[in-house]
Amino acid sequence: MDNLQLSRVPVMTTGMLIRRPPADVFEAFVNPEITTRFWFTKGSGRLEAGKQVEWAWEMYGISVPVTAKVVEPHSRLVIEWPGQKGTSTVEWTFKPHADGTYVSITESGYQGDGDALALQVADSTQGFSLTLAGAKAWLEHGIQLNLVADRYPKGIEHA
Repeated sequence: MDNLQLSRVPVMTTGMLIRRPPADVFEAFVNPEITTRFWFTKGSGRLEAGKQVEWAWEMYGISVPVTAKVVEPHSRLVIEWPGQKGTSTVEWTFKPHADGTYVSITESGYQGDGDALALQVADSTQGFSLTLAGAKAWLEHGIQLNLVADRYPKGIEHA
């Protein structure tokens, strides 16, 4: 363990194929009326470049300001939001695929020591993977899986 060192700040990346056209998948992430079916419980408005909105996860008593930096219809979103130790940047890309849309999500801008960075990347990877799985279930099958809501149920201790 004495030789554990980071040569660069890590970045979180995850992705998934969603079997729907890029326009539908993109709309699911910019329109809170759809996003609340698989991710947060409340959104104060659509994502629009330069605009700040509020996203809430009411089951956890959490609300965060989100600023849309880039909104390229059907292809790319970039937001800034508060991370665990400072502002981080999240980018979604929506790539057309023969079977639908491949969504890739990257989060960067983590701050802290090696242990804190590793924990932030692990938490972000898990959270965004659950979000993508929930989006896939909703968009492909109309099923609301409650993955994000059920990740930390009351009464269950978690690290």
